[in-house]
Amino acid sequence: MSTAANSKAIEAGQIWDFPGGIHPPQRKELSNQTPIAKLPLANTYVVPVKQHAGAPAELCVSVGEQVLRGQPLTRAGVSLGLPVHAPTSGTVTSIGPGRIAHPSGMTDVVVRIEADGNDTPAPPQPLPDYRQAARADVLERLRNAGIAGLGGAGFPTAQKLALQRPIDYLIINGIECEPYISADDRLMREHAATILDGAAILMHLADAKKALIAIEDNKPEAIAAMKAELTDYPNMSLRIVPTKYPSGGEKQLIQLLTGRQVPSKGLPIDIGLLMQNVGTAYAVSRAIRQGEPLIERVVTVTGEAVEKPGNYWVRLGTPVAEVLHHTGFQQSDPAQRIIMGGPMMGFTLPDTDVPVVKITNCLLLPSVQELAPAQHEMNCIRCGACADVCPAQLLPQQLQWLAKAKDYDGLEGQNLFDCIECGACAYVCPSEIPLVHYYRKAKAEIRTLAREKAKAEVARERFEARQVRLEREKEERLERHRKAAEARKKAQAEQVKAGGDNPQDAVQAAIARAKARKAAQQKAAAEQPSSHEDNNE
Repeated sequence: MSTAANSKAIEAGQIWDFPGGIHPPQRKELSNQTPIAKLPLANTYVVPVKQHAGAPAELCVSVGEQVLRGQPLTRAGVSLGLPVHAPTSGTVTSIGPGRIAHPSGMTDVVVRIEADGNDTPAPPQPLPDYRQAARADVLERLRNAGIAGLGGAGFPTAQKLALQRPIDYLIINGIECEPYISADDRLMREHAATILDGAAILMHLADAKKALIAIEDNKPEAIAAMKAELTDYPNMSLRIVPTKYPSGGEKQLIQLLTGRQVPSKGLPIDIGLLMQNVGTAYAVSRAIRQGEPLIERVVTVTGEAVEKPGNYWVRLGTPVAEVLHHTGFQQSDPAQRIIMGGPMMGFTLPDTDVPVVKITNCLLLPSVQELAPAQHEMNCIRCGACADVCPAQLLPQQLQWLAKAKDYDGLEGQNLFDCIECGACAYVCPSEIPLVHYYRKAKAEIRTLAREKAKAEVARERFEARQVRLEREKEERLERHRKAAEARKKAQAEQVKAGGDNPQDAVQAAIARAKARKAAQQKAAAEQPSSHEDNNE
């Protein structure tokens, strides 16, 4: 399809399709029936300094310091990391290693804050008329507010907007295709106006002329709420897409809405598109209009094992145990899992001391009967079902074999990093093979090797640069000595030419004087009487 025909089809509202995909049970009714509630303040908060993709920011608080709600705990610094902020007022009690929300249960630097119960805010710095401000200043405000993508990747929003390339469409992603999760659904129902205001700010910063608001057809209330507010935004259009998992994936949604395909290892901006989550758009509006940093988000708490399923405003840094306490969860069976995220892309938490972070959209608490524990992995029967449902058109079976063999070159050749880890392959696997686990592990190993290779390359370059410097210094030293010797010879030659003493004669004279002095010393010693002769006299 030509570019003109494609644009015409997009304007007409055409919806395309993407390959693969599955239709798991939605189970969203467990949590989407009641308005978003506010979780009470915790006594202690654990704030990881890195909650985004990229380098961490630099600490700017110390142990014992009193902090206010919304006060920065870190600053961008030379690494241009994204700041994190105090979720409430209180005292910094420690800074150091702490368990974070990660499938491996790894630790990272966290700031622990003992709340004082007052929730005293830092003075806000709103920018109501953002159109009159310089684009760089607005982006800096988003960066200082700690805004990152809330759809899952956690990429810094200001950094994403700073790319200077033409944008045809801004896409606001309200799909939320994973089962159980309804945080974005309730946010669209209750805060449609704020989301669209944030979308307008994003359009302004991206210099996009039009925006597409995408929602799955299983969210009629959210569709109605957004449609009612869109009358004030003539440059924004609503797109309702069929329910299919993972239609909320970035590349999949782009293909659904535009028919365009993001190239392998490419970005949406390469084809004139930019995507942001509805939660991100909401946070952008609050950061610019009210001057509020990102210190809380909507989290779905759901599953048959929780007494009060629903959606909650949760401060970032709140321990998961605190959330479970207020929502009525009691772990009665050791096999019962606590999953951060949904059943497809989430991971089982090692314990409940880990904190809620910027990309935490769900805490899933299923009963053992509702979501059975992982079964024993069996041998692949080569049925091909995994390949049929892969939305990225990869070969999951081949990727698993290569991952087990640690054939990293082969994995790169099979486009491992095009895998979005949606879990569709594992969902349909009759042999209970945890395919995504293999892919995640292989990706981590490849990234580690790449970092080590980069370090080794830097070390090699430094060594070679040192060797070049030493060789240059040696040559310069030898050249100085050569020039000095030539200068001495030249001076001696000029002295001879001027009729002065022959240098060779001077040398011979010095030798003769030395010999004479030595002979005199020997003669004097021979003439001196011995001490024995003196005593006889």
